[in-house]
Amino acid sequence: MFIKQTIRDIDLEGKTVLLRSDYNVPIVDGKIVDDFRIRQSIPTIEFLLSKNVKLIICSHLGRPNGVSNDNDSLFPVAKKLQSLLKQPVEFVPDCLSEEVIKIKSRMEFGSVVLLENLRFYKDEEENNEEFARHLASYADVFVQDGFGVVHRAHASTSAITHFLPSVAGLLLEKEVNTISDVMENPKRPLMAIIGGAKIADKIDILHRFIDIADVLVIGGAMANTFLASSGIKVGKSLYDEKELPIARDIIRKAGYQNKIRGFNLVLPFDVVVSKAINNKLPTRIVDLKTHSFAEIENYPKRPPANAFKILSDDIILDIGPFSGSFVAGYMQNIQTVVWNGTMGVTETDSLLGSIGPYSHGTELIVKAIIGEFGRTPFSLVGGGDTVAYVVTNKLLKCFNHVSTGGGASLELMAGRKLPGVEALLNKNE
Repeated sequence: MFIKQTIRDIDLEGKTVLLRSDYNVPIVDGKIVDDFRIRQSIPTIEFLLSKNVKLIICSHLGRPNGVSNDNDSLFPVAKKLQSLLKQPVEFVPDCLSEEVIKIKSRMEFGSVVLLENLRFYKDEEENNEEFARHLASYADVFVQDGFGVVHRAHASTSAITHFLPSVAGLLLEKEVNTISDVMENPKRPLMAIIGGAKIADKIDILHRFIDIADVLVIGGAMANTFLASSGIKVGKSLYDEKELPIARDIIRKAGYQNKIRGFNLVLPFDVVVSKAINNKLPTRIVDLKTHSFAEIENYPKRPPANAFKILSDDIILDIGPFSGSFVAGYMQNIQTVVWNGTMGVTETDSLLGSIGPYSHGTELIVKAIIGEFGRTPFSLVGGGDTVAYVVTNKLLKCFNHVSTGGGASLELMAGRKLPGVEALLNKNE
């Protein structure tokens, strides 16, 4: 249960509210490519407006490192918000100038203002108290609803709570409740499917799932390091040699958990390889399990000599069809699935149904999660690349919960405290 106060717990009527949202969305040539995070903020905004408040919204976009620039301006977000809310949203091309104070003085109740990118000021990421104090001077109440940033101690997530009564928005409450419930009280069996590039980015979550899940599936470039740690030659595939000992430790820990409680670690036993990330180049399926553990004579026809080898100039770009089918079949006995990270290189591909050569493994697993093969488990999806895949393929409504936070969701899953949540008022305060 969420132990922090929310916008439902305090008197907001007739007050000025400073809302921290997460509008770090992809913008190309001034146009928003993916408005998922903006849409997820709308319920909180509508609730606040129903309380007859003056609403000032702040957010960040990109990594401008304290330098103002047109590419990272939140102006396109103001236009999108105006369209979604069906009411004017005034944009202020600043955060600290006299212009903000002038606009605030003439705001009417029920009106909305969006401030310019917080990260145009270095003070934001430095958690500067004076910067936070200035932001706080605009409002009577602070509402934190930017789940994607609450794992950072920034001025708009941490320091600002020193100067205003600070509570959670509806999105933040929903994110924390859903993720915490899955990690602490899942319907079992629980399967975690983890992709991504580097083990170091997800080492804590891998250990946590070995402790609490029933099965852990590892794919994506991260799996290459695990394969290499097992003595399999991975050619020119992306992997980190420094992480080989970490991979071996995780495999050993998984083996121990398998003996004491039947936990299963699933690594790819076949992969799709090519010479480069290029949709026009031919691909090849390499059966790693047969190459490593079985006899080629089991196959009805003698394969080419290199059929079961990753050559020195090969690059692993996806899990193979047998691995994908195995996971999809396994999922028919699963009650809860946590998915974070695609199984291959999906960025070069278009819509589901027009899948490129490196997305078949991900597509197969997605079909299993959303119930195309039978059982439909409860599904929690997180991670920037994963959510981008879901949004691109118009699959948002197919999952029970798609998180707006990448790093924040991982931190919460790993059992860590989130500074932006810890700083809010407790229910009993």
